[in-house]
Amino acid sequence: MDEDVLSTPGHFISLAARGFARLSESRLKPLGFGVGQLPVLVALQNGKASTQRDLARFARVEQPPMAQMLARMERDGLIRRTPDPDDGRSSRIVLAKAAEERMPEAIAALFEGNKEALTGFTDAEAEQLVDLLKRLIENLDQIASTESSAQL
Repeated sequence: MDEDVLSTPGHFISLAARGFARLSESRLKPLGFGVGQLPVLVALQNGKASTQRDLARFARVEQPPMAQMLARMERDGLIRRTPDPDDGRSSRIVLAKAAEERMPEAIAALFEGNKEALTGFTDAEAEQLVDLLKRLIENLDQIASTESSAQL
């Protein structure tokens, strides 16, 4: 059987991810945000993380790229660092006022983009797609965890 690697779920998911990234980037850029900053912005807005380490874990990225992103976000006035009251060696990260004010519009733009991208999908199909993608991500996380453990 001759399999076509370009007909695999991984390839189509990659194409969809790039399409969503382009769509989101075009809608976030006028608001001063980048699509890669989205997990950080949401985590800060929702109080799910406030340190670089927690933000890296939340966004599922390594510490060095997170440090670089936070430095750019601070430079662009999207975040502020404040001293950590519990640990004088570290800092807490909070959304800057300008970012807080633009977040509702950014979130609305992203929801609208998702709605447009799912044109023709029923609500049940959209929910099923999300559920399937969550399961896929869990599987991929498990594989990565197993492989990194095996390398130690």
